[in-house]
Amino acid sequence: MRVLGIDCGTEYTGYGVVDLLTDDSLVCIVCGAIKVSPRHPMPTRLSRISIGLQELISQHRPDRVAIEDVFYAANVKSALKLGQVRGVAMLAAASAGLEVAEYSPLSIKSAVVGYGRAEKHQVQQMVMRLLNLEQIPEPADAADALAIAICHLHTAATRERQSDSNHDLKYAPCHPERSSPPRVRGERRSRRPPTP
Repeated sequence: MRVLGIDCGTEYTGYGVVDLLTDDSLVCIVCGAIKVSPRHPMPTRLSRISIGLQELISQHRPDRVAIEDVFYAANVKSALKLGQVRGVAMLAAASAGLEVAEYSPLSIKSAVVGYGRAEKHQVQQMVMRLLNLEQIPEPADAADALAIAICHLHTAATRERQSDSNHDLKYAPCHPERSSPPRVRGERRSRRPPTP
């Protein structure tokens, strides 16, 4: 499975494409950031981000897209601008027929580091280790995007394993000698007459 992780931002929108191979190893295909100038009007910035993401999707053909879920920003204006970038990222994915998964910062840290309150540098170190990279990806937004992609791959793999194990379950009565059809809720059991 190939996943494009996107770390939305109003100046730097990080991206990272990660493959999950058949031996469960992770490989970084490409990562980086789409930089837009804060001096440009917002519609121009959004257009540049949209075009950049569409080109990435067209070139690398991911199976899914994953982005960070909405969190509380420092102020309302920042939150609104970030929401616009997220909308553009979702639209780019949906236009290519791709599903978009959203993960909270806590979920991403838990999936990558194993601890939801991990520091940013801990996440970056684990991204480097999990992808077998020689150094932490730059800029930081690219490392964040890779963490989002890794989170989705780990989550999807876990769900798939759970689904497979549920299909493999064979239900057997705990006490074969006492097996009987299950009771319907509210139904009373009939008492057996005492044996002489």
